[in-house]
Amino acid sequence: MESTITLSSQPVQNRVREIGINPNYWYPVAWAYNLKPTQIIPVVVWQQAIAVYRDSKGQLHALENACPHKGVVLDKGEVRENILVCPYHGWEFNPEGECIKIPYLPPEQKLPCAKARSYPVQEKYGIIWVFPGDASLATQQSLPDLPEYNDPDWIIVEIPAHFKAHFSICNENTMDVFHGFLHRNLQGWFDPILLKLRQQEDSVYAEYRVSYRGWISKFINLTNDANQVTTRTISIEYNYPHYHSTLEGVSSLYLMRLPVSLTETRSFSLFFIKVRLPKWLVNLIRGQLTTIIWHFLFKKFLDQDIEMIESEQQTYLANPQRQYVEINPSHNRPSTR
Repeated sequence: MESTITLSSQPVQNRVREIGINPNYWYPVAWAYNLKPTQIIPVVVWQQAIAVYRDSKGQLHALENACPHKGVVLDKGEVRENILVCPYHGWEFNPEGECIKIPYLPPEQKLPCAKARSYPVQEKYGIIWVFPGDASLATQQSLPDLPEYNDPDWIIVEIPAHFKAHFSICNENTMDVFHGFLHRNLQGWFDPILLKLRQQEDSVYAEYRVSYRGWISKFINLTNDANQVTTRTISIEYNYPHYHSTLEGVSSLYLMRLPVSLTETRSFSLFFIKVRLPKWLVNLIRGQLTTIIWHFLFKKFLDQDIEMIESEQQTYLANPQRQYVEINPSHNRPSTR
């Protein structure tokens, strides 16, 4: 449905701060380059502890991060070919989570029925993804489509984020272009106007008209004059559980959300941008550009957002019954469809 664009007050339903996730989606858990062959990393997807590992051939596997023998974490163990070995007693588990060997039992002895839950896992866009729900549904859910990923005309900037807050608070921050006031000292956007809002059962689409001025707007090819005010349209699309935001062909942001717990959320985002530089120069200094864009542009904005998001979470925890008033209609949207 298409909503009438009004900024009228509405009560906030506090229970959204304690809602869980729909597990039958793919969630990002790590940057792929952080996991080398025969290494194991611990991850958490909405209170489910999972050990993700690469076997000796580089293939990914994911098991519940608890040995079915004593419950110790498997991420402290070791990888032998494609087998995950528990650090405590050396019990060995295959990629399906089945115990295939106990080192102190004779080979002919029948093994106990001990199995760690296995999870569908895959790698795409330089990110490791885990499906924490019904494994039989994994093939029915697709990952976000990122057409810019293999296009050399775009610079790719990885944006990691860690919030000590419920994912609903993080989601509201993403949909809320009105908080440009927070970033005013960073030459962020100003004078936002909500142009369009379309809400469906499992998605939200919003368009805002915003204004820019300063060296950042010149750097990202919005204007020829840093002192000139330029107006552009930002679109934000939320398809549970991830986001896509675009700025009129100049930039494209894919925000992949990982709800960890009631008070912790992580994000693995990829920002695509075209800058006002010759193509040969961009190709020459692409690595340096991504570092500059992250540290001198995005990180400063993100740090300010994190401070506000975590402040909101702490206030909620101190008094879950506190009443709030919201006037942004884009915040009235699905959370776990």
